[in-house]
Amino acid sequence: MDTSKQNACVIIPARYSSSRFPGKPLIPLLGKPMIIWVCELSARAIGAENVFVATDDNRIASVVDDAGFKSIITSKSALTGTDRVAEAARDLNYEIYINVQGDEPLVSPDDISRAIHEKRLNFDKVINGYCFLGVDESPANVNIPKVVTAENGRLLYISRSPIPGSKLGTLKNEMYKKQVCIYAFNSSELEQFLAYRTKSTLEEIEDIEILRFFELNIDTLMFQCASGSLAIDCPEDVPPVEKKLKQLICEK
Repeated sequence: MDTSKQNACVIIPARYSSSRFPGKPLIPLLGKPMIIWVCELSARAIGAENVFVATDDNRIASVVDDAGFKSIITSKSALTGTDRVAEAARDLNYEIYINVQGDEPLVSPDDISRAIHEKRLNFDKVINGYCFLGVDESPANVNIPKVVTAENGRLLYISRSPIPGSKLGTLKNEMYKKQVCIYAFNSSELEQFLAYRTKSTLEEIEDIEILRFFELNIDTLMFQCASGSLAIDCPEDVPPVEKKLKQLICEK
């Protein structure tokens, strides 16, 4: 590793024109834009000076800048959030780049720190988080990517279908792993991802960007995150997330 570089940063990809939920990064959660919730939680792990939002939209950039964080304007042609992170990383100088999705307002600062730790130990692998499905979540929900790993934690496959399957049909929710969108990359991995210039076949079918690393022959190591992660994919996801945020505030 290049010791002249700073240790680690968080880059949060955020675009306004989501097909499923336009303007999603700016939706208010308990009166605060979702993207700022993510920024503040990331800052608890790594310091506000090391938190950046990669966006192609000036409305998002303005909200981020006004809140005291840093925005980086990226192209509108970025294929995925990781492509957007890779573009932004070219303007920065870090050893480790943590991609925290802008629709994860319940992201755990401890999990971000854990991702950095795992990347230090496994610098030649992409790092990604998972947790087990909650009792109220359905394995059949296509908005939840399900993860299958080898016993050493290496990612074998990730799908919107309910995997693994069981011949006897005996799998229960707590046996399914779901992806938590915290990733750790080095600059070479991001450059290779961006240089692919198109979505891979599996990535296009599943609409899961991490599958592109399969085509690049870069292994992904999964680590277990705290339970209770809830992402916002559509408007119906907002009430349960706000309920969880209220619970967390009351527990402080």
